[in-house]
Amino acid sequence: MIRRIALLMVCVILALPLMAETTTLNGAGATFPYPMYSKWFSEYNKLHPDVQINYQSIGSGGGIRQVLAGTVEFGASDGPMTDEQLSQAKVKILHIPTVLGAVVPAYNVPGVSGEIKFTPEVLANIFVGKITSWNDAAIAKVNPGVNFPNQPIIVIHRSDGSGTTYIFTDYLSKVSKEWESGVGKGTSVKWPIGLGGKGNEGVAGQVRQLQGSIGYVELIYAVQNNIPYGQVKNTAGQFVKASLESVTEAAASVKTMPADFRVSITNAPGKTAYPISSFTWLLIPVKAKNPKNGKILADFLSWMVNDGQKMTSQLAYAPLPDSVAEKVKATIKQVQ
Repeated sequence: MIRRIALLMVCVILALPLMAETTTLNGAGATFPYPMYSKWFSEYNKLHPDVQINYQSIGSGGGIRQVLAGTVEFGASDGPMTDEQLSQAKVKILHIPTVLGAVVPAYNVPGVSGEIKFTPEVLANIFVGKITSWNDAAIAKVNPGVNFPNQPIIVIHRSDGSGTTYIFTDYLSKVSKEWESGVGKGTSVKWPIGLGGKGNEGVAGQVRQLQGSIGYVELIYAVQNNIPYGQVKNTAGQFVKASLESVTEAAASVKTMPADFRVSITNAPGKTAYPISSFTWLLIPVKAKNPKNGKILADFLSWMVNDGQKMTSQLAYAPLPDSVAEKVKATIKQVQ
């Protein structure tokens, strides 16, 4: 009996090295890329069962706050951190671009199932509160043949600090002087009108439920929720619908990528460029509190930029341009 127990103990001791301890990395931030990140973290876990990456989709503002506070291994944002925010960081924080996406005007207009065309002026005037009904002459003018109802427009915007808001207000600030001077751009702004929804999920949910509503969401949320979304007139005068191709065309407008990757591609030139496009970023502290976690995070980032990019089109995101991906690979080497 004693020999059996001893033999069993030997077997357990020998097996211990094979039982790898699970390492958990925690991140938080943008809802814009959440579907993509969920896919990546799941696929990476299949390759590395001993690594669990948890991500809270709480909005870009929350992601920035948490990475500055050091309560997460990484943050995520669709609006780059400001110089002031970066100066508050205890260690250098890298902006690692991950994918490209589009913010679309999603709507619920009774009796209108086709694609509504929006000029920059119409969008700005809707969200500033100057255009209040769907049968307004300015909307009808760019949508000949569409029978719009005499229905009040209900504006839906984000209630939380949001990179999606940053992208949308960055665009509106470029196309409307009134918006730029009166509201401005940011992850949080003082909205002139409208109802708030938390996360892309919250805005999409309200647009689905409320007849006459319009909101701005990341493309995949409109696609997954079967919400109609419109074409937007770009700088070339073309009405363009958000797609992998039109977002990629917007990215091509960046001739020289800044070393820190903080760049805006809204209202980009290009005949087929979708004007409300953006990179989204992971916010990575150069030096992790735990060196082991830093090495794992660097390995994930390398996998993301090499293998993860092949999965982007499945979820309506555009992959990083090759030139940007090469710069990202070089930057990842700083993470430790």
